[in-house]
Amino acid sequence: MRIWTRTAATLVLGAGLGAAATRLQSDRGRHEEEQRAGLLSRVPVLPVPGVPTVQASELTVSPGASGAVMKYGFPSLANIKSRESYVTSYEPRTRTASWVIERLSPASLTGPSDRKHCDFKEDDRSSNADYRGSGFDRGHLAAAANHKWSQKAMEDTFYLSNVAPQNPHLNQNTWNDLEKLSRSLTKRYLNVYVCTGPLYLPRQEADGKLYVHYQVIGRNHVAVPTHFFKVLILEQMDGRGVELRSYVLPNEPVSDQVPLERFLVPIETIERASGLLFVPNIMKRSSSLQAIAPH
Repeated sequence: MRIWTRTAATLVLGAGLGAAATRLQSDRGRHEEEQRAGLLSRVPVLPVPGVPTVQASELTVSPGASGAVMKYGFPSLANIKSRESYVTSYEPRTRTASWVIERLSPASLTGPSDRKHCDFKEDDRSSNADYRGSGFDRGHLAAAANHKWSQKAMEDTFYLSNVAPQNPHLNQNTWNDLEKLSRSLTKRYLNVYVCTGPLYLPRQEADGKLYVHYQVIGRNHVAVPTHFFKVLILEQMDGRGVELRSYVLPNEPVSDQVPLERFLVPIETIERASGLLFVPNIMKRSSSLQAIAPH
């Protein structure tokens, strides 16, 4: 098993919120609690005047329709595809998406859809054969469980352009926990916008230089991300703004002793690492930034 602290050092040169402490021991519990509270207290809240809020009453017909995710703009504009329940930007070079955006609400999370009726579908430059025997899961970017409102919406999450090679332990444990957290936040926020994607981060080698190395799998050379990111745009119930939470996880097994808050990073960190833009899209009508008060 690789050690996360080794890869985290290259995630940010100056990102202070710490995806780098992944292998902490359980005997540091009190210290973790103190630092965790500190991290969440620094999650930013952005007042965005002039941007209309999508009310719950507007979600009854198509609660997870892909058109709603355009509200805060797209992180990039290349190779955009619109599905029933999400919008994605496909990267032909890596055979995976650059990002996927979806909107979650209580209405989109409930319904008769069942993933046992879904099969992974080839739609671009990768195939199911690329994943066979690779040791990696076909990890969803837009999660199937986020779109129970429509069987078609759930089936659309099984396009291979919506998956990336993901370590099975990560996919089935910590990443799954992060997806569950995203869904649980719909109980506290009016709307939850989720942007997910792969990262290919550099690592310092013996010569002191930084190099980007990543594995490829299958005949189509599908790129295996070194990390994954998830950016949450949370519309507050009282209308005072949107809260931003951004996470980066390594594509490797992660101890279940590590709290998800340990993977919080400044959103600018993901922008620098990926070349995508989130904050300008959200702040273009805002001139102020405030830290969220501790709960």
